[in-house]
Order: sequence, then C-alpha cells, then structure tokens
Amino acid sequence: MEGHLPGILQFHLQQGISINTFEPGNIVPPFIYGGDAPNKTAGYNGSESRYCFPDSLNSTVVEGKVVLCDGISGGEEARASHAVGSILNGDYYSDVAFSFPLPVSYLSSSDGADLLKYLHSTSEPTATIMKSVGIKDETAPFVVSFSSRGPNPITSDLLKPDLTAPGVDILAAWSEATTVTGSPGDTRVVKYNIDSGTSMSCPHASGAAAYVKAFNPTWSPAAIKSALMTTASSMSSSINNDAEFAYGSGHINPAKAIDPGLVYDAGEIDYVRFLCGQGYNATQLLLITGDKSTCSAETNGTVWDLNYPSFALSAKSGKTITRIFHRTVTNVGSASSTYKSITNAPSGLNIQIEPDVLSFQSLGQQLSFVVTVEATLGKTVLSGSLVWDDGVHQVRSPVVANPTH
Repeated sequence: MEGHLPGILQFHLQQGISINTFEPGNIVPPFIYGGDAPNKTAGYNGSESRYCFPDSLNSTVVEGKVVLCDGISGGEEARASHAVGSILNGDYYSDVAFSFPLPVSYLSSSDGADLLKYLHSTSEPTATIMKSVGIKDETAPFVVSFSSRGPNPITSDLLKPDLTAPGVDILAAWSEATTVTGSPGDTRVVKYNIDSGTSMSCPHASGAAAYVKAFNPTWSPAAIKSALMTTASSMSSSINNDAEFAYGSGHINPAKAIDPGLVYDAGEIDYVRFLCGQGYNATQLLLITGDKSTCSAETNGTVWDLNYPSFALSAKSGKTITRIFHRTVTNVGSASSTYKSITNAPSGLNIQIEPDVLSFQSLGQQLSFVVTVEATLGKTVLSGSLVWDDGVHQVRSPVVANPTH
C-alpha cells in the first residue's frame, strides 16, 4: 500500500477515507445522525438506526441530508433512504478505501464522536463531502489490516505468507457490464476502477512470476518462487507488528527477481517427500500428483529439509530449541562466483551456516549447506535472516522462531 484516498468532510475540515467521485453540490446539505431518525413504522428505534441497518432509517426524515452512521455498513441504507451523503465511523478499515453509491467518508470512532458533538451542538448542522484526493503514504509499503497472517495453521514450521504484493487501492481495468459498486441506484460505468484485496495482489504476483519466466524460460515454478522471495524488499516490523507472519520474505520486486544469483529449486519428488513426512498416504498423494507416488521410510522427509527459501521453527514459550535445515542452491548468476553468508539475528536467536562460503565454477552448479538455528523462545517472535552475498547479488531468506502458547 503506497497511498491513501481521503474523503474530506467539510464542517470543520475532518479528514476520513473513501473513494468518492461525486462533485459536491452548490447547496450545503443538512446533517443528521442516524440514531435520531429511526424508522419506527418498521419497528426500529434509535439504538438500531444509529448503525443505519437496512430499512432502519426514516426516509422522510433522512431524505436530502447527509447522515452520520455508527459502523461502516450504512452507505447502502443511506442511499436507499434518499440521503445525499453518509459519514460512517468506526475503527475497522482505516487503511483501505471503498466506493459507495453516494458520497461517503468514514472516520475513526474518536473523530466520529467529535463529529456527533458538533452535530448536536447546533440547531442547523450541515456537512459537505468533497471528492477524494490521493496522498502519498510515507510508511508504505505495509500490510493492510485485513490481510491474512501466519503462522501456517497446518505446518507451523513452514513460514507463511511467502511475500507481499500490491493489493490496496489499486487502479485496474473494470468491466463496463457492471457499475462502480454494483449497488442499486449506482449508474456509474467506468473502464477503470479502484479496488482492494487478494483479487488485486494476486495479479501483481502472477504477473511478476510471468515476468521472471520470460527472462528465464527453463526455470521451474519453485525456482521462480525462490527468485521472487529472495529478492523481495525488506519490510519493517515496527510498522507491521506481526513481522514475517504479515509479510513473509518482504515486498515483491520483479526487477530484481529476474537475476537473483541463486535459487532454491525443488521438483515433484521434493514435495512428495514433504507430504509423506506430513502423514499423507498414497490415496491422498494421488489427488495432488495424479500418479502412483507412494510413501516409505526412504521418502518421508521433514519440513525442515524441504528446499524452501525461508527458515521457520516453533516451540513453546520458555523453551530452547535447535533445528537443523538442509538446503541446496543452484547458481543462476555468474558462472564463476563466490558467495559469503551473512546472518542477522536478535538476542535469543543463533544462526550457524556450514559451510559459510559457497564457490561456484559454472552456471547450473548446485551446492549444499546446513543451517543450524538455536532459539530461546520468550513471548515474542524472533526474526533473523540469512543472506548469501557475492558482491552483486544478495540472496536473502528470513529466519523466524515462533513461540507457541
């Protein structure tokens, strides 16, 4: 996320968030609180109409006014009740903007409380919602509040998510077969719209993978994934409190991913061994592989030995745990190159690499190494990293120790 789309509310210039494309009219409309306009005929009282639930507002009272609603779901009801705008307040999605079928701005609960004081302090309150304007967010990129977090609920020692991609307030092509919001009464038809969610970040990640594939057509899906992860831009845990469980390896950087230097490659047999180690049987494997792969003592692999471009371990708080990871990297950078390992670890996390120098003589050459991680777990996640550096490429992998409770 790199910007906000604030909707400016003009009464004493309060700034909220929305995607508002409507021009304000020449007449400043009256302002009313949803809790003061219940649809009593339908059996609603002010404690319900304050949230602007469907059919809860008295349209005769609300018509032609801007209505203040507690919560963020009142835009539709305000439109259905013939309001000319709506102010929504609540501590829900302060980091993403939505479109509505009428002028809307949503505020924090504290700002909404100030607004309600203003509304009840004068006999003729008014409000005007201005068009949204884009502003740069200096803290970007960060992971939006509604994005899923780790740890992996099934295999906790496989770090998830892998990485992040732009997915908030994205301008993208839009079907003219529908309106901006798809809501009743919305007649706006556009070729481009602003939207948020996985449906926006997934195309960015897919496009980045295709971009890497175009430069490296022989690479496997695992190699492409490795390239995207190990070249991702680092993100700040001071902004993203869940650290790697929010952003994984970091923010996707396609320009760097086409030349990662080294890749952690893996094929079908690697994943079969991983699944066998997770307890899958032949019937379950068939659903995934489509072949007659089976599990045996020889094929059972541990999660720590899956050739993955990240390292994760977990144990109960107060415990000291040691995990050994086996990894193999493939040289895709310079034919003759030497990579030195650089580790970064906070107190309580110790990372040892053996060997700590990898010297390659040709492209495609594979070299293996062992990572030993010792973690003394308290109440918080320990975040470190391993970087293989040849002076040109920095092949970075997160190392995360997670306390379970």
